[in-house]
Amino acid sequence: MYIFKKTRIFAVLLGFKYMLQRIQTIYLLLVALVSGLLPFWAPLWSNSAGEPFFAQGVLWIAIAFYATALLALIAITLFKNRKNQFVLNRLNMILSLFLLGFFVYRSLSLSGETSVSEKGIGMLIPVFSIVFLVLANRAIKKDEDLVKSVDRLR
Repeated sequence: MYIFKKTRIFAVLLGFKYMLQRIQTIYLLLVALVSGLLPFWAPLWSNSAGEPFFAQGVLWIAIAFYATALLALIAITLFKNRKNQFVLNRLNMILSLFLLGFFVYRSLSLSGETSVSEKGIGMLIPVFSIVFLVLANRAIKKDEDLVKSVDRLR
């Protein structure tokens, strides 16, 4: 048992255990799940014929959702460098705002459509991602402030 404690693999697993106890990790996992799975299960909108439209219908939308999920997973692994984690979450928020802006533009101006299409719950996925990313950044900021206050006491 003592030999296993000396190995690098055990140290990584031990660090992963402590990393999962932080609330921002939970928020970032929720962002990864919401952005990585939900757009391909929940329709983004329905056209005038009533056919649902999913994220895999347009390649760049699917790539943007996967990039959002991937950035959240990368941010989870940066738990020892809170400043980089904070910046990566900000970039992820910009990507989510871009997706949200496209969905708002698409829902307000549809060329050639005579009847009103139905908006799906999938159009709100970037909003959920942004909310969870803001919560994660607040928790990261709180951790950083705690570390700075402890360093002042030394």
